[in-house]
Amino acid sequence: MVGLADIVQARSRIADRVRRTPLVPSPSLAIRCGTPVFLKLESHQTTGSFKLRGATNALLSLSDEARLRGLVTASTGNHGRALAYAAREAGVRAVVCMSSLVPDNKVEAVRALGAEVRIVGHSQDDAQEEVDRLVSEQGLTAIPPFDHEAVIAGQGTAGLEIVEDSPQAELILVPLSGGGLAAGVAAAVKGRIPHARVVGVSMERGAAMQASLLAGKPVLVEELETLADSLGGGIGLDNRHTFAMCRDLLDDVVLLSESEIAEGIRHAFMVEGEIVEGAGAVGIAALLAGKVAPKGPVVVLVSGRNIDEVRHRTIVHASITNAHTSPEARV
Repeated sequence: MVGLADIVQARSRIADRVRRTPLVPSPSLAIRCGTPVFLKLESHQTTGSFKLRGATNALLSLSDEARLRGLVTASTGNHGRALAYAAREAGVRAVVCMSSLVPDNKVEAVRALGAEVRIVGHSQDDAQEEVDRLVSEQGLTAIPPFDHEAVIAGQGTAGLEIVEDSPQAELILVPLSGGGLAAGVAAAVKGRIPHARVVGVSMERGAAMQASLLAGKPVLVEELETLADSLGGGIGLDNRHTFAMCRDLLDDVVLLSESEIAEGIRHAFMVEGEIVEGAGAVGIAALLAGKVAPKGPVVVLVSGRNIDEVRHRTIVHASITNAHTSPEARV
């Protein structure tokens, strides 16, 4: 398992290449929850999500020979964007394989950073098959989006910042997909504040890690369209790291409906003044929906902002319209 020492080392490695993101109070959520609530804004990271931490640490951990062969990954968008950015900064070739479910804005953002994009199939598993082919036929070096020790350690640096900026935190809410972020943050938090609870938050539509945790082993889950598109995809039947770490370190997992995720996006914009994608809004949404009951200070990790502008406007406008026309609003 990736441990606290690995995460501390990762921070030293990437310190001058990623931002230390802000931890800001949320008075509105604090009133709702009856306890202090803070937002860890990884949405302010250079590439718009926490993924730059893991991608940068993984790239810098490679030998020169491995980098020169070129890099390849499968991605639902944010990891690909992060790897494309890190590779461009290092002058290294990068190929990013994505499925047709990845939103166009995320695909174009990867291309804009100079990476080669391959759209393959209708799932993250299909994209991974193309990664495996390129590794075998072209000798590219694979940088997985989550199940990789250096990636997990890099993501865990966000957890170090949380415990340093909010050592009184009793509950940390972390978006949960393949588990790289949740595993890394949990390892950092538990290493520094053992009594703190770390809860993974995901969507009801295709939550692969939660299905695997319930089954006691990695399982296949159908990948479905969701507002939290960055949380889509499987965890891999041959998962080596994140399944075990999430099983051992997470205190709970909660799932959200699409309407609850939309409310989280709306609240982030209308109340907190933050543009946040669906995956980044799930912690906020969990508090709004009453899916967790905090008893002490809470940190919500807001993982990313890379949402399509049209989709964002539609969600916010629909929420406003519903509020104006609902029976409760007319009373």
